[in-house]
Amino acid sequence: MLKKILAIALIILSVWAVWHHELIIYGMSQAKGQLKIILQSRDIEEVLQDEEVADSLKQKIRLVQEIRDFAIDSLGVNNSDSYQTIYDQKGKPVLWVVTACEPYSLKDKQWNFPLLGSFSYKGFFNYDKALKEKENLVTEGYDTGIRTVSAWSTLGFFNDPIMSELLFRDVGNVANTVIHELTHGTVFVKNNLKFNENLASFIGHEGAKSFLAYKYGNDTPEYRYYETYMADRKKYVDHMLRGIQRLDSLYHSYTSEMPDSVKADKKREIITDIIQDADTINFKNQHYIAVIKKLQKPDNFPNNTFFKSFVRYQSEVDSFQQTYEEKYNSNLKAFMAYLKKEYPSI
Repeated sequence: MLKKILAIALIILSVWAVWHHELIIYGMSQAKGQLKIILQSRDIEEVLQDEEVADSLKQKIRLVQEIRDFAIDSLGVNNSDSYQTIYDQKGKPVLWVVTACEPYSLKDKQWNFPLLGSFSYKGFFNYDKALKEKENLVTEGYDTGIRTVSAWSTLGFFNDPIMSELLFRDVGNVANTVIHELTHGTVFVKNNLKFNENLASFIGHEGAKSFLAYKYGNDTPEYRYYETYMADRKKYVDHMLRGIQRLDSLYHSYTSEMPDSVKADKKREIITDIIQDADTINFKNQHYIAVIKKLQKPDNFPNNTFFKSFVRYQSEVDSFQQTYEEKYNSNLKAFMAYLKKEYPSI
């Protein structure tokens, strides 16, 4: 009887493996890439004692440690051994993310992964594989996007290292990124990527403000620079979210009889208006002025995947802000305690 059960189980497993062979190959490739980073990462203490490492970088490494400890002690993110090692990217990206969206609808393509659920992006540690995935999606008729990623969370499955490129950012941006990723390892809702990313964006920003106030004070260059940068970011995000509403209205006006060429022309006209209208935003930081100028170049003309990224990361931040202020009196640790109880992570 036991042999029959094992035989049936083996058959089921074999059928599943054949049916999901592409997913298995992808998973093995990702595991290989992640394992390479883990094995080639160096312990923080070893790096700090290395005389060949610049003092400025050692200072940033210590800063990441401070941010991590602050996030655990003062914000309530889960304790882990993440950010106890560092991976030297040697100035090169190591992870690329591919996204896809229907051309005349704001509907993302979803990828499904065992245990983790559905995602509207797919990561690759190999650029050529990411590019091939993107090209295949273009052939299928999707709007596509591909971008590098400088930090990510393995949701507690591994101890995430500091990626060396992070050390070259300003202190507020470093704090935001670290706390964002630690939030993923603390609260993760399966099959709800928008919730997860919007929450991490909110906690990352508020946590960074709290850290800067704690370490430097509210009336300091570090705090003021971050505040100005994020104020510009909100103007930029809000403009793009309004643009998404215009695109959504346009797509709902399309009929099945309308030729694709007409749909494409109307779409391009709206997107052009959205990007050109961004010139009217009164930015105080040169960063977003440069971002808009880059988007206005023909080679960088955005498509639906560009706009959906704002939905994925920013569309519900204001809702979290309202709950945080009204129900938790702007107490981030209390808000985090509620989230951990309400949405236990995997």
